[in-house]
Amino acid sequence: MPSNVEIKARVADLAVIRERALALGAVPTGSFDQEDVFFRSRAAWPNHAPRPPGLKIPPTKRLKLRIFAPDRGELISYERPDSTGPKVSDYHIARTSKPAVTRAQLTEMFGELATVRKWRELLLIGQTRIHLDQVEGLGDFVELEVALWPGQSAEDGAAIAEVLLAGLGIAREQLMAEAYVDLLLAKPPC
Repeated sequence: MPSNVEIKARVADLAVIRERALALGAVPTGSFDQEDVFFRSRAAWPNHAPRPPGLKIPPTKRLKLRIFAPDRGELISYERPDSTGPKVSDYHIARTSKPAVTRAQLTEMFGELATVRKWRELLLIGQTRIHLDQVEGLGDFVELEVALWPGQSAEDGAAIAEVLLAGLGIAREQLMAEAYVDLLLAKPPC
């Protein structure tokens, strides 16, 4: 199973972070809109709630369908602790050319939890993906994903992420523990 070391931070100015990333040697690879549809898995049964008998979904496991276009999407399951700072995320990705069909099937099976819409710019530096995200209803964020090589430790990935955080000028108090979907679900209704 592939693994990343991830860090997410709320930022005030994506343009400043972008300039700092470029100065560090990051290479822009594109920008795009993403719609992430989350299905009832981890968030439907938080750790403190009784779990239905036989439910085998770990409390930190999430399932989402990332839709890029009507003919391009990815079904992503991932497991990651909700903590600030570097954290390991284990994931599986299955590509689909029929995201609407996949969404309908999963909605029927599990029910939808929430949808996260964002504009994302992707920059690459070494083995790290830098995501500059504008998330609808939440604001601006930076996400670092250090792709771990086979045999590479989580500590190595965390050290790489920490160096990048410093180079981008991101302070500890800006770090976020929650996934975007959790932040959206925690917002009071309008």
